[in-house]
This record gives sequence, C-alpha cells and structure tokens, in this order.
Amino acid sequence: MGRRILFVTTDQQRYDGVGCNGGTIARTPVLDQLAADGIVYRRAYNQNTVCMPARSTMLTGQYPRTHGVTMNGIPLPIDSPNIAASLRDRAGYSTALIGKAHFEPSSAPDQNYFENYAAGLGQTGPHRGFDRMELAAHTGRRGRCLYHYPKWLADNHPDAVAGFFEYIDKNNAPSARGGGDTGAPQIWFNPIARELYHTDWVADRAINWLDSLDQEDDWFLWLSFPDPHHPWDPPERELGRVDWRDLELPAGYPGSPQRCAEILARKPRHWLDWYAGKARFSFAAPPTFVGANLTPDQIREVNAVIHVENELIDEALGRVMHQISARGWDNDTDVVFTTDHGEMQGDLGMLFKGAFHVDALMRAPLIWRPAPSAGIASCEIVEPVGHIDLAPTFASVGGIEPDPAFQGSILPTAPASTHERAIVTWDDEPGENSIQMTTLCRDGYICTHYGQTDYYEGVEGELYDTERDPYQWENLWDDPGFAGLKSDLLADLNDHSPAERETPLVKVARV
Repeated sequence: MGRRILFVTTDQQRYDGVGCNGGTIARTPVLDQLAADGIVYRRAYNQNTVCMPARSTMLTGQYPRTHGVTMNGIPLPIDSPNIAASLRDRAGYSTALIGKAHFEPSSAPDQNYFENYAAGLGQTGPHRGFDRMELAAHTGRRGRCLYHYPKWLADNHPDAVAGFFEYIDKNNAPSARGGGDTGAPQIWFNPIARELYHTDWVADRAINWLDSLDQEDDWFLWLSFPDPHHPWDPPERELGRVDWRDLELPAGYPGSPQRCAEILARKPRHWLDWYAGKARFSFAAPPTFVGANLTPDQIREVNAVIHVENELIDEALGRVMHQISARGWDNDTDVVFTTDHGEMQGDLGMLFKGAFHVDALMRAPLIWRPAPSAGIASCEIVEPVGHIDLAPTFASVGGIEPDPAFQGSILPTAPASTHERAIVTWDDEPGENSIQMTTLCRDGYICTHYGQTDYYEGVEGELYDTERDPYQWENLWDDPGFAGLKSDLLADLNDHSPAERETPLVKVARV
C-alpha cells in the first residue's frame, strides 16, 4: 500500500509567483506552509515552455522528443507511458484529473478527441489512466471545444458565460483585444461571481470526487487549475486585492522599449523580431501582439491581475487541503505542486510564452510536501531537477517500480543529490519561422544551442550566468572569456540529449 497523492498544477505561473519563492505581491499562505513543511526545489525546470509538451512529460515521464508531443497541437499517443495508469492498474489507486488536461488538441478541426467531446456526451472517463476526468480551460465560453466547466456554466448559470473574455477572434486565433483600465492585451473585467469562476469550480469538483471515495482507498488526484494563463479575466470583484497603480515595474523589465531592444539585439534574432512584431514564434500568443507597444501601466496591470489569480488558486487549494484533513487523510498524503511553464510577465518588455529559453518560462515552482507519516525532513534543494522526475517520484510514493520507459529519476529529498542537469527543448514545425533549441541548465548556467532550420544556421546560441544575471539580459555565447565553459556545457548537452522518436508525430491543430 502506497501513500495518497495530491498533484497540483497551475498553468503559466512564474517561479516567483508564490511567496516561498520570493514573491512579495500575491499572498500564498497555503503553498508557503506546504513549502515550510516539505521540500522546495530552487532550480526545477520544465522540459518545454508551452502546455501540451510540458503536460505530456508530467504524465509520461519522458522528454518531448521521446513521447513525441514536441509542440502544442500534437496529440499524445494513447499507448504512451502513463503514471496514472500505472498507479491505477498496478497499485489499485483510484485516479482523477480535475481541471485542465491538454494532452489532446483543443482546436482539432474534427473534434474527435475525448477532451473535445466528453462533456457534450456527458462522459467523464475513464480516459488515459484516470477513472474520472472533469475538464476546464481558460474560459467559461464554449470555444473550439466544449469542456465540462463551460457546459456546467451554460447549463446552470447561462447569464455568467458572456462575462468572460472572448479568447478566439474571428480569424480563429488568440485575440489581442485589450481591456481593463489600461487596454492591456487579454485583460478583461469579468462580472462573474467568484464561486462560479473556474478556479473554485475545479476545487469544488475535486472535493466532490474525494468525498465519493471510501475511507481506505488509495488515490491519485491531479488538481489542475487553468489560471494564471491568459486571458486574464478573474472575477472583477476580486481585483481590489492588488491595485496595479501601486505596483513597481517587474525587476526583469529593463526600463524602456529602447533599452529592451538594445538587450534583445544581443540575443539570437528571433527575440527582437518577435518583440518588434516582425514574426511570430508561438501560436498561443495573439498574432497581432507587439511587445514594443506595451506601456509600463499595461505591464503593471497584467502583473496585478495575475497575482489576484495566484491568490485565488492558493485559497482554492486550501479548501481541498481542508477536506483532505477532514477525511483524516492528511498524515498519509503527499502533495506535489508545480506549473507547466512560466510567463514573461513584463520581463524584457514581453508577455506570454514561446520559443524563449530563460528562467521566466523554464524555471518552475516545485514543492513536494511528503506525507508526514513518511518521516522525510523539510529542506531546500538547489540541484537542478525537472518535470521529467515527477512520474518516477509518484511511482515511488505509490510503492511500485517506475516504468522502465520513464527517463527521469526520483526527486531528491535531501541536499547534495546526484542531480546535475535539466534539459529543455523546443521544436517548431518546419517553415519560415521554425526554431529548434536544446538547452542545458547546469551549475547555475543556461546554455542553449540552436539547430539548423530555415530561420537559423545552427551555430547560434545563448549562454547566461543566472547568479550574476538573474533575468538573462547578457548573452555570453560569443564572449571569448566563456569559450571554454561553453564548450564544456555543449559537450555535456550532447552527451545527455534525450532520445528522439524515429518518426515524428503529426501536428493536427495549433493548440
């Protein structure tokens, strides 16, 4: 018999978005207490900086180039390694995923994936190793597909649907329409009552599932909040928690568009091209968005609303934790918290995410509060770890051997571990703006090699000293003083790059 597992994810949340990681704006007492009682990983990295590849890695324990979901819009094969299925089939766990899944494209033209059609047909699983799936994404509107949350909202509170930002424009692309006080892109005043918003709905449905279990059941619950991913349209009545007018500009903002452009000009050219609106490198960002046009007040308002959403998540998690305690399970429940990827949130004058391998997008909050009954002492881990390590860790907690197909290892529970590196990849589909990156995070450095594509020659790269340059403004790639270090890091990256599938999977949609 293993221990019970609560796996909590957010979407597009920065490492510094919670108090235990140095955040000073959002109040996150629930997460801070879990961190105080558990293990905080100071250098945890995702294996890709957009949703579907990152989430597929969490489920499969494999790198994106191995499981094949190298970009949004590629469905994860049903026969992939699967930690939820392992816990259910080999250890007898009850399993559920409540909230955002995104192992299948949300915009598939024929909508023939379970995540697309399940709610419309009244189905909640089983699917992908989960006995129950109740799905939500970033809106209460019926968009390109119908998840359980917008269906519930339309069926029970139809007047609340139209208050959400209309995420997709008439061209079936993310809208850059502005709102709020400053006209910031994808900010919106949403009149919805808090108890009807998807953050609280996810917590409500999770509590309902937990209450359906027998007292002696072992369970694995993936509690997956869609926020603080854009669009940023939480309940308007909650916005008073953080007044954007009181905020300083984020430390990663260089101070002016001119200064942003100067710094970006020292990076590979797609950085400045995207900032200036000359090219697009992520279909999750609005195609008409131009970072150079952002005003300081817009950056402040985006940050304020994101931190409101961070607080709402923390409070919703607190309700789930309270119910676990009320059932008498807390002493035997491991809690793991992370996000799929970060958000630029004003760093270098940018918003959203994409083909940019810097801490703002790669470095993830990661907290593991082992069950008190496990007797594992609280600590901080500074060695690099990754989402690739989650599946084997869950297997260990569940008392089963990790699937041999997993490529990570169990997360360390004490300092001075043998974890040495994390690897992050990016692979655009071939085309005019295609980019391929392989990144090594080791010894406080970020080293990225660019593959040969239509956009790059294959000799470009980035090298940053994260201790001296925490926001990655100074690219050391061509600095002769770092040539030896760069050579060593590239050799290490080559030696440990993940295995690739013989036949790439087909991209069927944009997201």
